[in-house]
Amino acid sequence: MSNTSSKKLLDAIKQKGKNLEAEMSFFEHLEVLRWHLIRVAIAVFVFMGFAFGFYDFIFDDIIMGPLRTDFWTYRMMCQLAERFNLGADFCVQEIPINLINTELAGQFTLQINSSLLIGVMVGFPYLLYEIWLFVKPALSEVERKSAQGFVSFASILFALGVLFGYYIICALSVNFLGNFNVSSEVTNQITISSYLSSIATISLGTGVVFELPIIIFILSKIGIMTPQFMRSTRRYAFIIILIIAAIVTPTPDVITMLSVTFPLLLLYEISIIVSERVQKNKLKNEKEFFNS
Repeated sequence: MSNTSSKKLLDAIKQKGKNLEAEMSFFEHLEVLRWHLIRVAIAVFVFMGFAFGFYDFIFDDIIMGPLRTDFWTYRMMCQLAERFNLGADFCVQEIPINLINTELAGQFTLQINSSLLIGVMVGFPYLLYEIWLFVKPALSEVERKSAQGFVSFASILFALGVLFGYYIICALSVNFLGNFNVSSEVTNQITISSYLSSIATISLGTGVVFELPIIIFILSKIGIMTPQFMRSTRRYAFIIILIIAAIVTPTPDVITMLSVTFPLLLLYEISIIVSERVQKNKLKNEKEFFNS
């Protein structure tokens, strides 16, 4: 065998070895990711178990809360109506909704699904923590320092989003849809599954939307997003935010839509500040690197 053929054979063996090593590394990462996800699933089921054990409180005070006129949001609306003379219509006096169950296992399924949703909401910070543990080894020391507090900030934003969705959007939506009718002969008989789905979708959806500054931070770190781009596309972002507000809020009234639009606009402006800080830190690090 010639030297050229031997060299080609050795190069092929080396390349094959590198490919096998890369594949093993890839599967090892998948195995690590699998255990992170398993731990998250266990945590969610543990929280689900606690929710199942305290279900009377969860159902009476949380799920059924927006249907009662003494709900915190409605009490605040009545106080605002009295203080600023907004009229009697602004104060919620009645929510004519009757919840019904149309399936044999409907109420049992309701308890399981709502407990699972509570488990997901409460377990979301732990999900973020496991994501951080998975990503952390691949980051440099500088990147780790710049990303400190990721889990805390993301969890706080998610919690604020869920609370905003539940106390503001859900309450306004239930009030509007419950009092809206096309005829006095038509009564609102709402299935419990439809009601729970609306409450859960709005609360979780708003919680995810409130993660916008974190998403912008990550995109800015990898160079996809810049503050200049966000400022230049602010008018388009405003239109997109209006569309998101229209999707998140199932009601066509302006007050509910504006109550969602304003926080999203505020989050967008905060995201611009976050992206600007990331860019300044990048330029500072580059300047220090070239001067060293």
